[in-house]
Amino acid sequence: MHFAERLRRTFGTDRKQVENKDSTKALSLSDPAAFELFGAIATHSGLDIGPHSAMRVPAVACAVGLIADTVGTLPIKIYERGTKQTVSDHPAYRLAHTEANEWTSAAQLRTQLSTDALLHGSGYAQVVRVRDGAPYELHRLDPAAVQRTIEPTGEPVYAVTTETGTARLTFRDVVHVQPFGGASPIYLAREAIGLAIAFEKHMGGIFANGGRPSGIITAQKSLDLETKKRIAASWFSTHSRDNAGGTAILDEGMAYQQLAMTLADAQFAENRLEQIREIARAFRVPPTMLFELTRGTWSNTEEMARQFYSVTLKPWLAEWTWAYSRCLLTPEERADLYLEFVTDDLLTTDHASRATAYGQYRAMGAMTANEVRAGLNLPAHADGDLIANPYTTSDKDRAA
Repeated sequence: MHFAERLRRTFGTDRKQVENKDSTKALSLSDPAAFELFGAIATHSGLDIGPHSAMRVPAVACAVGLIADTVGTLPIKIYERGTKQTVSDHPAYRLAHTEANEWTSAAQLRTQLSTDALLHGSGYAQVVRVRDGAPYELHRLDPAAVQRTIEPTGEPVYAVTTETGTARLTFRDVVHVQPFGGASPIYLAREAIGLAIAFEKHMGGIFANGGRPSGIITAQKSLDLETKKRIAASWFSTHSRDNAGGTAILDEGMAYQQLAMTLADAQFAENRLEQIREIARAFRVPPTMLFELTRGTWSNTEEMARQFYSVTLKPWLAEWTWAYSRCLLTPEERADLYLEFVTDDLLTTDHASRATAYGQYRAMGAMTANEVRAGLNLPAHADGDLIANPYTTSDKDRAA
């Protein structure tokens, strides 16, 4: 269903809906359910959360940028099954590893589509092919212009709205990536994001309108309303913002009483930190990766960096690998070729333990040199299939 058709059905301009008396009542423009059509979702905090408003929260912007940039900058290659040899002469290698088109690199396209998936729930790119059917370019599609439907056979079909009309594309011509559950974390965590924005507004209001020093001014005699307004205006102009912390001078028997910090004020900072942790849970990102370091140490920060790869990135890399394979490789080619991300840079902090483990596996005869090289994303060696212990020389001749 296209955007215009959804508008007609939502606001009651569909003729079939008007004729059917038993149909659902049309929504008004003030109904919270109508905001979902425009990317804004009402929350209990009274704020409408959408992609643009959510990105104004630093924790959300950090999580989206962290996942999208990491997925985009990781190199991906095409390998031959069994030999682990890089196949660089295939058209898919250029589109996935080098450039998606003449004006967009492969890394930029992955970053853009991952950002679309995180903010809108789906990222789309159209495959442009040459006459023989080989993939030639990848073009990003606006998520708002794409409508995905499922045929009775289970095959997804994509209706793309363009300036010239609507184009119908099959699943082989659309690179489609989605987050967990097919729903944007912005939508799933809208209450936590709305509460974080409410905290920011509350703190901003305190600094924008709060007088310094803060407290209550009492007078010995009764004052009329206009006099109270003049005293309040004079106080805020003298002790707020840039003049905060100045000396207060009172006359006519007035007294100033400073207000003590309440329990809610004392826990305000902790509540703000908890919202960062809630947003981290929604994006499945370790809190230390969002620079929430209250419980971070040298040891668990390094461990959380490894968890970021295994818990956060692996599902995204698997989603991208299949999206590329489905559109850029034929079923016959997928039997002999496969795409894989090179994640060595993410595991640089664990080189020592990996080297120790590989050395022990080689010594006990559990792995060959080629199996170790495959784990390091290196091609096989001609003499790398020997199972003998390389650290001893007593049975070297017999093993050969």
